[in-house]
Amino acid sequence: MTEAVGMLEVFGLTTAFMAADAGCKAANVRLEPFDKNKPKNPDSLPVPLLVMIKFRGDVADVTEAMEAAMAKAKEMTGYVQHHIIPRPTEDTQKMLKLCAFDKS
Repeated sequence: MTEAVGMLEVFGLTTAFMAADAGCKAANVRLEPFDKNKPKNPDSLPVPLLVMIKFRGDVADVTEAMEAAMAKAKEMTGYVQHHIIPRPTEDTQKMLKLCAFDKS
């Protein structure tokens, strides 16, 4: 069975850790490694680094985790966007494993 994935893009690593913690405490989900993205306009953002949090689990748990994580992110620097994929395809699963934090 394919697990749902919830993706939440937030401003900054501290917000990512706090939002991920809130999501994991709110629902039965597990985290995948964070990913990062350097935007084109970093000077206009609250924090010049975007971090993607990825929750895995069943759709209901991922939805609950995302809601808790978004609420925590809003209290801090905010979030950019969020999406839930209920049943990612095999090709999408491969792409979800990519991580820019692993690059030197």
